[in-house]
Amino acid sequence: MQSISQLDATFAALADPTRRAILARLALGEASVNELAEPFAMSQPAISKHLKVLEGAGLISRGRDAQRRPCRLEAAPLSQAGDWIDAYRRFWEVHFQRLDVLLEEMKATPQTGGPKEGE
Repeated sequence: MQSISQLDATFAALADPTRRAILARLALGEASVNELAEPFAMSQPAISKHLKVLEGAGLISRGRDAQRRPCRLEAAPLSQAGDWIDAYRRFWEVHFQRLDVLLEEMKATPQTGGPKEGE
C-alpha cells in the first residue's frame, strides 16, 4: 500500500497551477531554474519556493552539471496519484454500467399508466 503522506504531498504540490506548469515543462526535459522561471511573471525566489515544494513531494530532483543545476521530473509519485484516482474511475465505471443496464430495461419495458396516443 502506498504511503498516504506521499500521496498527500503529491496532491498538495499539484494543487498549484504554477507547479503543474513546471511539471509539464519538465516532462519535456531537464531545465534550469532560470529556464523554468522564464514563462512566469514572478521572481526567481518565488519559482524557487515552488521548486522546493515539488522537490519535497519527490516530484522533481536537482542534479549538478558544472555551474548548472538542472531540475528533472520524477514521475513515480505521479504514478501513485494516478493509481489512487484510477480506483475511483473504476468505481464510477461500475455505476455507469449499472445505469446503462437500468436504462436498457426501462426502454424494453412497455410503459403503462400514461396517456395513450389519440386521447
